[in-house]
Amino acid sequence: MQELWWFLPGWPLVIGQFVVFGALLIGGLLGGEIAQRLAGLPRITGYVVVGILAGPEVLGLLRTPLSGEARALIDLALGLVVFELGHRLDVEWLRKNPWLALAAVGESVGAFFAIYGAMLYFGYSPLLASGAAAVGTATSPAVVMLIAHELRASGQITERAILFTAVNCAFAFVALTLLLPFLHLEQEADLRTALLHPIYLLGGALLLGFLACQLMLTLAGWLGKREDRQFILLIALVVLVVGLARAAGLTVVVALLAFGVFARNLDYDHALLPLRFGYAGQLLFVLLFVLTGASLEFYGLQTAWVVVAVYVLVRFLGKAFAILVLGRLSGLRAGGAGLLSVALVPMSGVAVIMVHDTEALFPAFGAELAAVVLSAAALLELVGPLATQLALRHAGEAHPEDGAG
Repeated sequence: MQELWWFLPGWPLVIGQFVVFGALLIGGLLGGEIAQRLAGLPRITGYVVVGILAGPEVLGLLRTPLSGEARALIDLALGLVVFELGHRLDVEWLRKNPWLALAAVGESVGAFFAIYGAMLYFGYSPLLASGAAAVGTATSPAVVMLIAHELRASGQITERAILFTAVNCAFAFVALTLLLPFLHLEQEADLRTALLHPIYLLGGALLLGFLACQLMLTLAGWLGKREDRQFILLIALVVLVVGLARAAGLTVVVALLAFGVFARNLDYDHALLPLRFGYAGQLLFVLLFVLTGASLEFYGLQTAWVVVAVYVLVRFLGKAFAILVLGRLSGLRAGGAGLLSVALVPMSGVAVIMVHDTEALFPAFGAELAAVVLSAAALLELVGPLATQLALRHAGEAHPEDGAG
């Protein structure tokens, strides 16, 4: 009898990653629609909740969401978002309005020192406080960009939210990279390693982004202004940059952000068409938020909930204070400072990646950093999309009726 049914699979079935990702896509899609249709919440919130349920904190369907194929998908999806974020950063705009550039940097600096001071108050070491502050300056580019897309938002608050997000993400990675020499010396590494490692990370990421930009502009000029061809070219180059950055041990987000900034500001012949990621991009974005939700950790809420709450509060106040002081000087309309501050509340995917990569290099330091930062990111992953949605709607810049909402 056993020989008769030899062609049947064994039991229990061995479930591969494709089955898991397919189920997550279906679950995320349904969760997003339920959140939007029944509760009026951003679809992103539904995606994240599905991820939390599938992650190690609840059902355990995804036990290592930041490793293997899952990490590759996160890097690819986040890479597309970060490239577009960088592509929206117009250096000429900042050059013509230096107060705007100062406000963008001031928002990052305000958040950094507000968090740094709060962490010192609670007795954390200056190095750990600096790490938590560096990560906390970053607004989630995926949330801001995709909420803006979903609402078809356009206007002063939307454009400044995107610009400030690009600047504070760059600030966060640079600040964390500048801490590496001190972390290396704390681990008793030699001075040469302590100095050369951060130079390699930043310089290598910038060089990779620049070379990818030059290749893209050259090929786009040869292919012509055909949307289908340029879309394939963009996806191919993002995949290439993600792969090369991971192989070389560089920071994927910095390389893709640099790629986008260079592509926007070195395209003198206007060879590139406006970006449209279409259905393929939407598929990756659903997976991005589901996998990010699965990677969130809430254990810090049990042991240090006061610190987490203060972290979230001072982060917002630091950003809001700088925007309030410098916003009017940069041409921000009356009442815009509060809306812009609320739009910048999200902190999720980038922060999770930064903490995870730091933990991979410095396990003890990274674990201590994660206890507070990842719990704050978990809260803001749930609250942040709603905050951005409310800010853009109250600013009168949301136009979902112009397309699929």
